[in-house]
Amino acid sequence: RIIGTPISENAMTGVALGAALSGMRPVYVHLRVDFMMLTMDQIVNYVAKWRYMTHGQVKVTLVIRAVIGRGWGSAAQHSGTLHSIFAHIPGLKVMMPSTPYNVKGLFLAAVKEDYPVIFIEHRWLYKNTGHVPPEMYTLPIGKGEVMREGKRLTVVATSIAAIDAVNACEENDLDVEVIDPMTLNPLDETLILESVKKTGRLVIADVACKTG
Repeated sequence: RIIGTPISENAMTGVALGAALSGMRPVYVHLRVDFMMLTMDQIVNYVAKWRYMTHGQVKVTLVIRAVIGRGWGSAAQHSGTLHSIFAHIPGLKVMMPSTPYNVKGLFLAAVKEDYPVIFIEHRWLYKNTGHVPPEMYTLPIGKGEVMREGKRLTVVATSIAAIDAVNACEENDLDVEVIDPMTLNPLDETLILESVKKTGRLVIADVACKTG
């Protein structure tokens, strides 16, 4: 069930697309999101559009996992954070969880999803631990999470930035509400707007090339 593929990103994305069109539910892994730029023809013109071009008759049940952020030995071409590009491509669902619990729940939801999913993981999260139920479970796609309640400011933070935001608020005893959207597309706008109505202020903390 696990296949080591040739280093030919565009071609192998096409193979994964073909598997999805054949009724399978493949998961294609990109160890570095930077090289997904080589796959943009497949992703933008085929993966994202095929369902629409067939009036919904053909489903693209494909999950593409992509790792972002720098690590040891990762230079300029291996440490990008290009998730925002995929969030603006119609037809793709983009997930970006921050905790082990959410990773499992969203990943299983992504595998069952009938639309193509880009699943973004920050490599600096791999060292984090947390409770994960042993049973199979899924989380709703498009629903964010209030990671910390507050009244004076709303911080919407993605991936590891959400963890950093919570830690900063705890360390400095700030009356700040932290929201992890978990999925960039679809985005839980209702949750964010309700929080901003309460606090009156909003800060966006997106993921950058975290250096530690």
